[in-house]
Amino acid sequence: MGILRTKQTLSFLILFNLSSLVFTTTDNTNVVYKGCSEQKLPQQSSPNLQSLLSSLVSASAQKTFAATTTGDGQSAVTGVYQCRGDLSTSDCYLCVSKIPRKISKLCGEVAAARIQLSGCYLRYEVVGFKQVPMTQLLYKVCGSKKVNDGVGFEAKRDSGFGMVENGVKNGGNLFYTGSYMSLYVLGQCEGSLGNGDCGDCIKTAEEQAKLECGDSISAQIYLFSCFISYSFYPNGVSSTSSSSSGSGGNPHTERTVALAVGGVAAVGFFVVCLMFLRSVLKKKGGKY
Repeated sequence: MGILRTKQTLSFLILFNLSSLVFTTTDNTNVVYKGCSEQKLPQQSSPNLQSLLSSLVSASAQKTFAATTTGDGQSAVTGVYQCRGDLSTSDCYLCVSKIPRKISKLCGEVAAARIQLSGCYLRYEVVGFKQVPMTQLLYKVCGSKKVNDGVGFEAKRDSGFGMVENGVKNGGNLFYTGSYMSLYVLGQCEGSLGNGDCGDCIKTAEEQAKLECGDSISAQIYLFSCFISYSFYPNGVSSTSSSSSGSGGNPHTERTVALAVGGVAAVGFFVVCLMFLRSVLKKKGGKY
């Protein structure tokens, strides 16, 4: 039975490694950026902050956006979390639950903080803390590679941006992801915004992307109340337009699917080889 056991063991190991690989490519808890105020957290607000963070983490198991205030008067603390629109509530919880510890590690006890992970963000501030406009630029990431506009990049980017702007306003959940002629786009607004304000915020983010990143092959623009991202594939990953409001359709998903398909093919190939070897040994009278 040695070869049979070997076949089963190899199949298990390949499947185990495949599941590990898929998991690591879809990690939503990587830190994108942090924002920490210089003002320290008032001592009387500390218990309220801990209660607030616990409340927000608990809520993330039920819904992908929530805002609340804990405490009264000058010691009150208000906070918000939001998960990317294509995350399930279970993935949302896994993402948000990582943030309180990251706040403690990256910011310490401060009057206001914001931690942006790949799949979610959480921010809080003591009551009375100075607010910033919803279109304030917080962070940007511009791809280092530039696009030769001989491929019509600017026109494709502008069309993709138009899809995002319309999608977040009309999709019902202030989230949109889709593709247009090898350009992948994604946009989302904070859940407290109305459709009109969301569209205005996204439009400002698009203008910031053009201004800050120019002809970069990819960009991520984070404003206070919304964000957008795009990735362009000049060699043509997709030739048709597709869209989604609240589900899939982004490059992360496609990489995961490709890995899964490749892994399954590898499993099949190894099983066929082992079955062939088993057949040869059986014909020779060997035991297995």
